[in-house]
Amino acid sequence: MEIIKVAFDSLRTNKLRSSLTILGIVVGIFSIISISTVIRMLQTSIEEGVSQLGKNTFQIQKWDVVVGGGPGNRNRFRNRKDITLEEYYRLKEMVPDAKAIGAEMWNFGRVVQFGGEETNPNVWLCGCTPEAFPNNKWVIDKGREFTESEIARYERVIVLGADVAEPLFDNADPLGQEVKIDNKKYTVIGVLEKQGAMFGQSQDNFTVAPITAFQSAYGKRFRSVNITVTTQSRADYDDVLEKCIGAMRTIRKVEPGDPNDFGIFSNDSVLRQINDITEGVRIGALVIAAIALLAAGVGIMNIMLVSVTERTKEIGIRKAVGAKKRSVLIQFLTEAVILCQFGGLLGIVLGLVAGNMAGSLLNASVNVPIDWVIVGVLLCIIVGISFGTYPAYKAANLDPIEALRYE
Repeated sequence: MEIIKVAFDSLRTNKLRSSLTILGIVVGIFSIISISTVIRMLQTSIEEGVSQLGKNTFQIQKWDVVVGGGPGNRNRFRNRKDITLEEYYRLKEMVPDAKAIGAEMWNFGRVVQFGGEETNPNVWLCGCTPEAFPNNKWVIDKGREFTESEIARYERVIVLGADVAEPLFDNADPLGQEVKIDNKKYTVIGVLEKQGAMFGQSQDNFTVAPITAFQSAYGKRFRSVNITVTTQSRADYDDVLEKCIGAMRTIRKVEPGDPNDFGIFSNDSVLRQINDITEGVRIGALVIAAIALLAAGVGIMNIMLVSVTERTKEIGIRKAVGAKKRSVLIQFLTEAVILCQFGGLLGIVLGLVAGNMAGSLLNASVNVPIDWVIVGVLLCIIVGISFGTYPAYKAANLDPIEALRYE
């Protein structure tokens, strides 16, 4: 405790010099914590949004999750055959082990009209089978879902998302009312529970109709069908996924050895892509932090060497009255570590504040990356010990006689 007290007294005596020295530490730790906080906030929000697919659910679609490799590669994906509703029904027969297999098609930019009211032209219209509701975690708030018999009869019934129903009907009951989309009339049979927003974008600005009514309005070849599959449990997820891939290859007559002509979308696949993207940002932050910490470490070594020179006589007196080399060594090492820790704690606080402020602009929830905070504290200790050892060693090995007569 006496050594720590002496260390603090020494730092307080040279406030400006100590402040300038810890600035590099602040910059380095600030870089790590702020960027890690933003990335963690984005990942958390994306995970919440991506989990629009239900638990143990994956989707088979024409396009891969991420299409890269330039225009030639994109053309290859574009030239894939669309997945058809007939292929969906064949897959459903071939994989009875799955808990639910649903089909869906999407059309963006629709206007929903009721009486003299209408929505903005940015509503998604989904045509699907009943299985799409549990597969996508859509929960009915009012009314009901449509049935297989309504799909078979091509009936124009519709379930509205919360952000579509509210402006059109205000406080009125929408059930049984008729709305128009592209001059086609649909009877409202249900309203979905509100799902909220992700990054400021509504997840409730869509409507859901039977897939046959959708195809009747826009044509069977309007879009490729997406097939969503939910397994009984996590234990059989991989097994059902492999069966579905094998079945789709058979249905679409993919030759052995050829790559799949369809993509697999799942929460895990999207998160892997997100992690790959953010990994580069995190590595960049670590490089910046490493450079800043290296510069800060050199500064700490410099100030400690100056401190040893200034306090040579003090060191001589301490050794003359019985201070051991070990005590002097620990004293100067403690000063170096305290300098680093003070800068590190300031950098952590500023990094958390700045990171959460930046993340809040994207409507991401507040997050404190505890693991990176611990990493920051440990880095400060390592830097303090690494760059404080030589000055401390030099102080501990001063000749007390020479030190006492030093001016």
